[in-house]
Parts: sequence; structure tokens; C-alpha cells
Amino acid sequence: MAIELVPVAFPPSVDALKLANFVREVRGVDPASIASSPELFTEIEEALYTHSALLFRNAKLTPAQQYALTKAFDPQSENYGHGNNKTGETKKSILHPDLKTIPSVPQVQLIGNGTVYDHEGLAEAMLKHPSHTTFHKTRVTPEDEAKGVTRFYRWHIDAALYDLNPPRMTTLYGITVPQGQKQVCRYDDGTGDELEVPLGTTAFVSGKIMFDILPAELKSLAVRSKVKYAPHPYVWMAPSHALPTGLGIETEGLELPLEELPPWEEAKLKTLPIVWKNTITGDLHFQVHPCGAKEVIVEPLPQGVAREGALYPEGGHITDLKEVRGLLYKMQRPAIAPSLVYPHDWNENDLVLFHNRGVLHTVVGAFKPDQVRAFHQCNLAASDEPAGPTAEDVKKYA
Repeated sequence: MAIELVPVAFPPSVDALKLANFVREVRGVDPASIASSPELFTEIEEALYTHSALLFRNAKLTPAQQYALTKAFDPQSENYGHGNNKTGETKKSILHPDLKTIPSVPQVQLIGNGTVYDHEGLAEAMLKHPSHTTFHKTRVTPEDEAKGVTRFYRWHIDAALYDLNPPRMTTLYGITVPQGQKQVCRYDDGTGDELEVPLGTTAFVSGKIMFDILPAELKSLAVRSKVKYAPHPYVWMAPSHALPTGLGIETEGLELPLEELPPWEEAKLKTLPIVWKNTITGDLHFQVHPCGAKEVIVEPLPQGVAREGALYPEGGHITDLKEVRGLLYKMQRPAIAPSLVYPHDWNENDLVLFHNRGVLHTVVGAFKPDQVRAFHQCNLAASDEPAGPTAEDVKKYA
């Protein structure tokens, strides 16, 4: 069957030409049926990897059906992306307050805001929508916050970044969606950038665009480099503060010392390419979770490639946190410009599938305690690591 793919309605802030291939609404398809139809699944999979995110309106999906749909993209996967004990054995992780596991389907998490009663086997669940007020070094003033000014929380990829492989995709299903006035997301980084967003939006940017808009010398560096993530990175970063854009961490020396982390093994640390290869389109996506990055490892330029103007032509191993973060920020910041951000305007029963190896995303804004928001989220630690650029890709861009 041929599925119907419709471009979503972008807000005026979006550069529609640059995001012309980004995000599609799927019509005439019951998402609960996708996992059981190989022909339909093949079309949906190709659409997801091509357009990075798919929207289904008015979806009806049980937790078991959401898990089955998510698993269809990686049949060998089983565990929730951060492990079925959520964050790897500790309550010190900054993720711990954000997740409540659905008892009958532990791969599906209940996230949101406010108190939810009698929900899928949970008698009472107190949910907290993460916001910049608890994680950034600075915050908007209470006066501005009352006027609807807010920030991005944390740009990220869904991934444990320790032991488990980054999920291939994530499904996010809006069940209870409070409505309210739009907010203004400020970057507060000296650029004057700001973005009008729906209340409680999930914002997405394209990893492909993030790579494509880099100047040549940074493309060369990207295809030759890997990021080594910290052990138990969400515990490691918990005492730290984020930048006002939500794109990485301030370097203040507040990270938890390695000897104070839960037990960890060198063999379980994740060292992943900066650029991930799209397995269907062949595109390259810049995919780095900047908050968890600890080191950057650069391969030397291939033989025969001109070295003039190249960064780290002989390769290198960058271990200074400030330098690591500054380099990644320089490479990633252009792609979160307001014109390149898709802020999804949630309606109840919206189901969004997104290519977790092709986009970065963040929650935005803040809710009042009495505003109830309930979403089901599912992603599964992948059966493989992301593929990096090929030798041909390196030669092309180096």
C-alpha cells in the first residue's frame, strides 16, 4: 500500500525551504497495525529515516501496542533505552524524577506533569515536567517567567550513553495535553535569538542539517572524530549546570568525581562517532549529546588530503572539558537557530515517531503544578551501535 505523507504546518519562524524534507504527517494509517504488517512497516520505516519524524493524529495506542511498534524498528532490542531500572541503579541521575514505568509494559514510560491517578496500573503517579529552572546555571526572572518567557531544557539524543546502545527511534504519545498561551523561548546567549513556542512543546532539529551547514574545516573534523562519554553520564553531570541554550554544560568543575559514581567498567563506556550514517538514505547526521561528552578523539587526515587550513591534521585526543565543550558547541549551535527548530504543537492523541539517530530534541517551557500532562514514551536500547561515516565519506569531506 502507498501511505499518504503530508508536510506539517510549520510556524512562521521556520525556514520552510531548509526544512522542506523534515517531518511528515501520516494519514490513513492506524499506527497500532504497523507492527503486524511487513509491507506497511517497510513504508513507514523508509518514511521515518527519510523525514526524521512522523506524526499520527488521533492515534489510539495501548502501551503494549506502542512497545510492539517501537520494537518493530529493531526486533532484537528489548530493554528500555536507559535500562528497565530507568537510569542504571541510582536515584542520583537527573533523569530519575522524570520517568514512571508502566507496570505491565516496563519498556514504556509515563512522563509529564502533575498527578495522574489510576493510570495503566499506577494508582497514583506524581509527574514533574523538567524545565530549565532546575538545570541551567541561570534562569529567566520570575517576572519574565510569569509573562511566558522560557528556555530550551536540554538538547539531547535518547540514550543511556553507558553500556547500552542509543535507540534507533523513539515513540512519543500524547494522552493528556494541557492547553495554554504560547511562550517565548529565549536563547540568552548574547545573540538575541528567541522563538515563539506552544506551551510544553517538544522541539526538534535535524542532525543532517546540523552537519550540512558546517563549514568545510568543521565537516572534515566531524567525519574524523568520535566522542567519548562519561561513565554514568546522567549521574556525572547531575551537580552541573547547563548553558542557557540547553546545548551543553557550563565548565565549573561541578561534575561528580569518577570515584564517586556508581561502579563502572572501562569496557562499557561509549565512544561513538560524531557523525552517524543514515542506514536508508546514506545521509550523515551530526549526533552528539553535548551534556554527556567528556573527550573528543580525532583521527588524522587521510593520506593525500591537503592539510592547509585543516583542524587537527595529525589527529588528536582532546581531554580538557572546556575545550571539548567549546568545540562541540561551535559545531552544534548554528543548527538550533530559530529558523531550523521545529516546535511541535501537541494535541491529545498525537503520536510522534522520531529517528533518534537523526535528530536532537528537547522539552521546552514549564507547567504549573495543577496542569496535568501525561505522555507515553518508548525507546529501546539498540541491538547495534550507530554506524559512522564510511572511508569514502571521510575522503569526501576531509
